[in-house]
Amino acid sequence: MPEHFGQSGDLEAEIEERLLGRRATMGRREISREASVSVQSARKLWHALGFQIVDDEEVMFTEADLGALIRVSDLVRDNDLDEDLALSMARAFARTSDRLAVWQTQLVAEYLTPADQEAEIGEKDARAVPDRSVAEAAATQLADLVDQLEPLMVYVWRRHLTSAITRMLEDARDTDHDPSAPLRVVGFADLVSFTSLVRRMTERQLGTLVQRFEELASDVVTTHGGRIIKTVGDEVLFVHVDADAAAAIGLDLVDSMAEDPLLPDVRVGMASGKVISRLGDVFGTTVNRASRLTAVTPPGRVFVDDEVARALGALSGFSMTEQRSRHLRGIGAVTPFELARSTGARRARPWEHHA
Repeated sequence: MPEHFGQSGDLEAEIEERLLGRRATMGRREISREASVSVQSARKLWHALGFQIVDDEEVMFTEADLGALIRVSDLVRDNDLDEDLALSMARAFARTSDRLAVWQTQLVAEYLTPADQEAEIGEKDARAVPDRSVAEAAATQLADLVDQLEPLMVYVWRRHLTSAITRMLEDARDTDHDPSAPLRVVGFADLVSFTSLVRRMTERQLGTLVQRFEELASDVVTTHGGRIIKTVGDEVLFVHVDADAAAAIGLDLVDSMAEDPLLPDVRVGMASGKVISRLGDVFGTTVNRASRLTAVTPPGRVFVDDEVARALGALSGFSMTEQRSRHLRGIGAVTPFELARSTGARRARPWEHHA
């Protein structure tokens, strides 16, 4: 980091130069000409990457933007790749990167926030956004870390890409089912009494609770080989290919949340069947059934549908207790089963750290 970094009085411009190289010097027409692509193609890419559309002559493009446009152009030309596919790939990068950037920025800002600025429950002056000094410190630290974080991000992406390809090949190998709608166990974990917590907590405290919930849920799910599809405040959606591992996830989620002093109880609902996978998300009747089942599950318990219960029936270590039939909105009558461990013993949890 240059010694003058942050000293010019225009930190935003210095951050842009640090992360993107030279400052913006080109408009869209100029960058299109330099990359030998049409203005329309440049506009499509910029839009796919999630950036605001600007006038063609407005100076806001850097050498890094030019390099990205050339790479996409080469990707289409050299690999005989359809332009729509290339734009869709760019859009996938954009959506993921936007969330990643916001997430990491907030993490660093929260870490750098002095302890005396943390508010207790009931205080109304907690900041949802850090003050200027904290924001500047976070910006400087992130800019200083970017060269070390970038190769780590590429490594993690390659690892996850390898896993996704492996799952795709395994799904395609299963000739008994349609590979476009693979079989999965879908689960929802839902925090109980979240609405009342929202009314009592400040924005920062609520953010801390949600972050703790997401961290703990991610640890539990990934420990058993599952995938977190998304988190929406008080709810986590996860999937697994195996019913027994999914069952372990559901039970461990309930136990772990109950033992965490910061979090309320959680309820988990799971269903098994075909899913439709698009844009990194999952859809379909199985997902809807799991969601509706979660809504009728009592706090601190795990309900599963008959498909999951049937798959677990021949396995040791789990017990299923049939419940009364429920009418689930948009699904119809469903008879859930309460899932429990047959031994009642507490399972070892690799994600827990002991002194």
